[in-house]
Amino acid sequence: MRSLSVSAALLGGMFGLAALPAAAQQTKVTNQGITPTEIILGTHQDLSGPIKSWGVPVTNGMKMAVDEVNAAGGINGRKLKLIVEDVGYDPKRAVLATQKLVEKDKIFAMLAPLGSPTVLAAQDILLEAGIPQLFPVTSAEFTYKMDPKNPQDRLKFNNVPPYTESVRAGARHLIQEKGSKKPCVIYQDDEFGKNVLDGFNQAVADTKLTAASVTSYKRGASDFSSQVAKMKSDGCDFVVLGTIVRETVGVMAEGRKIGFAPAYFGSTAANVVEVPALGKEVTEGFYAVGGMEIPYRDTSTGKAKEWAEAYYKLYNMEPNTQSALGYNEVMTFAHYARLAGKDLTGAKFLAAMESGDVFQDIFNSPPVKFSPTEHLSATVYLLQQVKDGRWVVLKRDLKN
Repeated sequence: MRSLSVSAALLGGMFGLAALPAAAQQTKVTNQGITPTEIILGTHQDLSGPIKSWGVPVTNGMKMAVDEVNAAGGINGRKLKLIVEDVGYDPKRAVLATQKLVEKDKIFAMLAPLGSPTVLAAQDILLEAGIPQLFPVTSAEFTYKMDPKNPQDRLKFNNVPPYTESVRAGARHLIQEKGSKKPCVIYQDDEFGKNVLDGFNQAVADTKLTAASVTSYKRGASDFSSQVAKMKSDGCDFVVLGTIVRETVGVMAEGRKIGFAPAYFGSTAANVVEVPALGKEVTEGFYAVGGMEIPYRDTSTGKAKEWAEAYYKLYNMEPNTQSALGYNEVMTFAHYARLAGKDLTGAKFLAAMESGDVFQDIFNSPPVKFSPTEHLSATVYLLQQVKDGRWVVLKRDLKN
């Protein structure tokens, strides 16, 4: 029965392709990186820079999944080979690393590259070469929005909650719930932060309010005293943080220092265990939106529990959202690569990705499904809050 459903899914994907505009049918997709024994994948991560608290566990999770897939015989007889480049969250280094991966290493796909500015800088290199960009670890709109006039945009797929939409949903919910009158935002001055800013602006418009304060900081900054002082002076009672990990803690710590205590809310980038671990009591009560539950070892169950224990044993590190995400991205690729069949080509893989076939992870996350016209999968947002040093889920679908 499974072979019949796979064939039907692929046929559906292929018929869907036939119905697309002529421009979409002209998408160039690579066949490089596929040998009789291997599928070569690449990724660029931050293993040494300001967001290595994301890059290191994402990479660990990816390697763990690659080893698991290969130990089980690979994908239709081919083993996965993952090449990791450390770019330190530097867009220029991301460009150089991507050129190397495409031209020298001959990757078949770029899998789970990290960071909005770094992914944006390197994305066109991939698309022009016909290399799929799969599941980047950023929710920025440019990673999934398709221009009907650009057939290469069809190579972009994303499966994490988009910053703008998820921030809009979470901020709107909390503004209304708390009766906020003076919502404010501080954001990182790059593509990531601007997506958060867009979500904030939309939430403010939805609630018919006016932003009391809008302030930004440069990527890599560590001093937020002037921005926080301004927000306090402006009377902010609700603050959206377009921050990642250390910046999230830094802003709230500065607020505590000067007696500024609004309700704080962050994006998926701040919905990680490192925030309460680093900030401790400073982060109690902090809200954030997320796409999956935190896989704590002592509260996970079933296969997620087994995975969490195996991750801890392998890396001597507690599992977290980032490591689960990295693991998931490889497993998602493996699912659709298997669906494409033994005679794997770029075109067949693309058809499998767009077939509508569903991938469900072991963490009870929203199911992944793509179509010829929809290359963003995750649209269910969890509202979470730090309580006693841990993230707990308050609401499971902010869109309802």
